[in-house]
Amino acid sequence: MDQAFLLRGVMNLVPLLLSLTVHEFAHAWSAYRLGDDTARRLGRLSLNPLVHADLIGTILLPFLMALIPGGILFGWAKPVPVDPSRFRRGIRMSTGMMLTAAAGPLANVVLAVVLTMTLALLARFAPGVLDGDSGLRVLLVGGTIGGGSFEGLIALNVVLAIFNLIPVPPLDGSRIVHGLLPYRMRPAWDGLTRFTPLLLVGVFVYGGRLVNGPAHLMLSILQRLFDAIV
Repeated sequence: MDQAFLLRGVMNLVPLLLSLTVHEFAHAWSAYRLGDDTARRLGRLSLNPLVHADLIGTILLPFLMALIPGGILFGWAKPVPVDPSRFRRGIRMSTGMMLTAAAGPLANVVLAVVLTMTLALLARFAPGVLDGDSGLRVLLVGGTIGGGSFEGLIALNVVLAIFNLIPVPPLDGSRIVHGLLPYRMRPAWDGLTRFTPLLLVGVFVYGGRLVNGPAHLMLSILQRLFDAIV
């Protein structure tokens, strides 16, 4: 295994590390704004990737998958601790948990939009800094999600946002649904946690099909934004 091959694997981790860091920071920031300083006291209210990185989920597994030709870049960061009992008075715990859960995917969508606008502005005013025909449209060529480092970062954030909205514990979508359900239905929803391992296996097997359609829809919207600026 040559050094160039290993370097490519390391460089492929950078977009994932950035995306996961923004995601977890948003959880911590939203909890802090709602009155819970647990994450801040533990040093998680930070954009330093090292405080959010998980040895297996953020480093080892993504690195190994990045080395596999055609492999899917996948990973996770350490969950941000949230104590709903510390939310400000007047904020229901279920509502606060729903808002902190939604903050992570929303942050990834915002980052994807900002990156799209940045790429479009570069394409319009400084095309010389881009490689050849670089542009957001490469993400949709052949109906697949991919592209170069900049474009790949946009796609990664879109996929990360949508994947985390799947309503399966412990993904963010599960806490969002919990907060939206009537109180009488929440115990039944909480009971799903006993099946978390099986549900996660199902997500890993069929998650691509669940994410693919919404991801392409979101990317097509970003494509229109890109074209409108360029």
